[in-house]
Amino acid sequence: MAKKKEVSVEQRLRALYDLQLIDSRIDEIRNVRGELPLEVRDLEDEVAGLNLRLEKLLANLEATDNDIISKKNLIEESKALMKKYSEQQKNVRNNREFNSLTKEVEFQELEIELAEKHIKEFKVQIEQKKVVVSESKDRLKERQIHLKHKKGELDDILAETEKEEAALISKSDDYKAQIEERLVAAYNRIRKNVKNGLAVVPIERGAAGGSFFTIPPQVQVEIGSRKKVITDEHSGRILVDAALAEEQKAKMEKMFKKL
Repeated sequence: MAKKKEVSVEQRLRALYDLQLIDSRIDEIRNVRGELPLEVRDLEDEVAGLNLRLEKLLANLEATDNDIISKKNLIEESKALMKKYSEQQKNVRNNREFNSLTKEVEFQELEIELAEKHIKEFKVQIEQKKVVVSESKDRLKERQIHLKHKKGELDDILAETEKEEAALISKSDDYKAQIEERLVAAYNRIRKNVKNGLAVVPIERGAAGGSFFTIPPQVQVEIGSRKKVITDEHSGRILVDAALAEEQKAKMEKMFKKL
């Protein structure tokens, strides 16, 4: 079995800094999109909710219309019964039968009055519901226009950056495969815990990039020797010397232009 090729500390540091530059570029692309994907999802949910609400309102309006039809049918039935009882009163044999039919007629009159009262109430409800339906339709239309606009913005950004992002993700995976798992795990852990996802930073003006804590001269010399992986005691970031960082930046900029 062939021996795995030995990789020097300097090569590891260069690979780690290259990986950081790639991942930072991916972060930049995603920052351009910002909250837009989330905003689009929220608008899609809102539009779906408004559609559902409008469907319920229209179903409720139809049900109230049907209630009016039902009450009108009841009125017609009561009128038919009143006519029937009035005819029967002409042929009664005694007062008891006449009074019984009179009560039936009076009951149907009350049924008609109650049905007419309900019809008036239903008509008021319908007018109120129509106002709510109209407002809901306007709101839905406005949200749909806004969603279309935001989707267009997102699609434009995706069209510009999707190809580059996919290529960069593939490159990131390639670089991770070239670095030992222990270092990749440490890199990923640091990236999650530090600001801006910067896990590997160069020394700038005697301090770790983005930090105000000065690094002792002896440690700076060790970092410059590239003999071991050194982390910043304050932030936990992996440190590289400024010269190495500039060399790798120039190299990666050329690669980014080709993507």
